[in-house]
Amino acid sequence: MQIYLDHSATTPSRSEAIAAMQEALTLQWGNPSSIHDWGQRSAYMVEMARTQVAGLLKAPESSIVFTASGTEADNWAIMGVARQYSKPQHLIISSVEHSAIARPVELLEKWGWQVTRLPVNRQGRVNPIDLKNAFQANTVLVSIIYGQSEIGTLQPIQRLAEIARERGVLFHADAVQVAGRCPLDVEQVPVDLLSLSSHKIYGPQGAGALYIRPGIELVPLLAGGGQEMGLRSGTQAVPAIAGFGVAAELAAQEIATETPRLIQLRDRLFDLLADTPGLQPTGDRLHRLPHHVSFCLANFANTDRGEPISGRTLVRQLNMAGIAVSSGSACSSGKLNPSPVLLAMGYSKTEATAAIRMTLGRKTTQADIDWTAMVLKQVLKRLMPIECGVSGVGCGV
Repeated sequence: MQIYLDHSATTPSRSEAIAAMQEALTLQWGNPSSIHDWGQRSAYMVEMARTQVAGLLKAPESSIVFTASGTEADNWAIMGVARQYSKPQHLIISSVEHSAIARPVELLEKWGWQVTRLPVNRQGRVNPIDLKNAFQANTVLVSIIYGQSEIGTLQPIQRLAEIARERGVLFHADAVQVAGRCPLDVEQVPVDLLSLSSHKIYGPQGAGALYIRPGIELVPLLAGGGQEMGLRSGTQAVPAIAGFGVAAELAAQEIATETPRLIQLRDRLFDLLADTPGLQPTGDRLHRLPHHVSFCLANFANTDRGEPISGRTLVRQLNMAGIAVSSGSACSSGKLNPSPVLLAMGYSKTEATAAIRMTLGRKTTQADIDWTAMVLKQVLKRLMPIECGVSGVGCGV
């Protein structure tokens, strides 16, 4: 039995997206910047995809600029604003940002920029009051992740964006995990910039997009031929963009039925594991991505070695049982590092290396959920001694 529960890492391209990609590869392979028929047929596919992606956000087509990934979109949002200033300014992010935001911000710090990292509560949520208090006279950008990929928490993005708008400061949201899973309407949520990724919504890898509210100026990251309205030079990856567009259109059509279905399965998995000793849910149960389940282990040691059980150990054990999940911790040079996200939420270093994430998708069934819960319990029972069970420690959800 093979069960894939790592949809926050990537999703399988759906057949409709693959069909669009095949058409682009075999029939509409011209350079979209060329003015002859071959080029214009490719250009039409790009513009159709732009309309489809814009529809997912209820945005004007001209506000969508295609990139190679969500990471590029995030980097561009940060650096495209920062490079407008000859002197370092001040920006605000949360303490639980994805590395695609955290790393470029660290680079700006080395260049003299001031950075405020908003604290989060134990569930990983930012308090809007903290944002209000963080502004300085030279604050030029706020960037807050909408849905955290590691712990599933949704931020109060509407209120945070409103606060930034009230102060006249640009607001960017990384919505890579949210798009296609929660309704998005950029006319209702006053974001100025918003990042998307194709392969998180059953489109191909290698395509992303940045929504830029009309009237907002960004400095391009790339110099060259002036594609994408002069904002993102480089010949467009027509097949990937075409697949992205189809996936976005279908996600918009299906969200009303798919999101409630995912929430039901998500909550069932949480409930099935609620009596598992030492398995603590992470993130916010109420304000949460509909497909996201995550836990960490509370200071349990391996029965044989007496070492803390890492999230990577659980990933390997479940993989041997045919179940794909991911660890909440990062691996660098073969050594486990505590998750910066969990550390920011107040977890210990041991707990922050013992996290797992299970993210559901279109093909996930109740049988998959039930089987996964049973297997995970068996794995934990085998790895941990019975006497490690501590009263009051567990998934009290």
